[in-house]
Amino acid sequence: MLAAPHAMELDRTFHVDFRHRVHFTRDALHGDNATLSTVLADSSDRRAIAFIDAEVHAAHPALGDRLANYLGERTRMGERVPDLKRVEIVAGGETAKNSLGVCEQVLTATDRHGIDRKSFVIAIGGGAVLDAVGLGATLAHRGVRLVRMPTTTLAMDDAAMGVKNGINQFGKKNFVGTFAPPWAVVADECFLPTLTDQHFHAGFSEAVKIACLRDPALFDQIERDAPAIVARDLAVAMPVIMRSAKLHLDHITQSGDPFELNEARPLDFGHWAAHKLESMSNYTIPHGEAVSIGIALDCEYAVRVGVLARSDATRINACLRSLSLPTWHPLLAETDQLARGLEEFREHLGGQLTITLLRSIGSSVEAHQMDHAIVAASARALAPIR
Repeated sequence: MLAAPHAMELDRTFHVDFRHRVHFTRDALHGDNATLSTVLADSSDRRAIAFIDAEVHAAHPALGDRLANYLGERTRMGERVPDLKRVEIVAGGETAKNSLGVCEQVLTATDRHGIDRKSFVIAIGGGAVLDAVGLGATLAHRGVRLVRMPTTTLAMDDAAMGVKNGINQFGKKNFVGTFAPPWAVVADECFLPTLTDQHFHAGFSEAVKIACLRDPALFDQIERDAPAIVARDLAVAMPVIMRSAKLHLDHITQSGDPFELNEARPLDFGHWAAHKLESMSNYTIPHGEAVSIGIALDCEYAVRVGVLARSDATRINACLRSLSLPTWHPLLAETDQLARGLEEFREHLGGQLTITLLRSIGSSVEAHQMDHAIVAASARALAPIR
């Protein structure tokens, strides 16, 4: 008689508590500003390394020295802040995400300077640099403490609020990446005046997006204040940036799906086309502008399938244009290639395709298929009349 085989089945559900600290401030490296030193406070034997976006460094060449002086002065004051071992400049813009170079730079410095799991990697730059440096930080020791210091409108009102880190591979946006909440985010508005107009305006596409999804009053505010935003009046622009950041953070921390285990990703409204347009253009279309075009395309599609009123779509497109954002690009004419972005988006989601479409400003619905002919017609309809 055969002995009964040994068998066991184990199935456990467990939860891990994360904390997402976000601070908006002005002149974070001023000696009287304790915001950064507070988030870095720990035992005195901690270390830190910092990585600065090359475009930020060009506009603020003394930034590395200011950071070193700030932490040095805090140490002399008796505060338990980390010892800054190294400041390195990394490729800026989407170039940071188009190879493993920045990630490997972070890993090398982490090893060389003895950064342990409770030491700090400080990333200072736009969203692409935060993503690429963040990927290196999450891989080293399976995760060291990452402090993000976003320097663009888009990084402040959206990218820095997320828990994603990643780079582009195989011609696909964010193909390689990880999920890991940062140790902290310190957003300093003093970086914004040195942005080009294009990069300043581009970030507001994400504010329009989240307003369309969650906050009609914010949409009204953006629509009303667009001239002052375009004129770069920070007294008007910063409340919009901060409200957008809060709405993004609330969704990520309170929706129950921060690591995107489900198929629905409402924060990616307008993004399936945006990601494809970026790769089709070899990333010459900035992300914020691509999102603006993607929003316009999905709104036109929603009108054509009877989900969204034409008046709402017209209003949204007018708001985007009033922010100096595009609602069309010649690459939209390549409709077959554009439509392949839907399958790439589905692969990225896993499972069935799930696209967020607006029903009205402040209300949305999920669609699980998109008619390619209607997508093509929608893309053609956005073209300017000549």
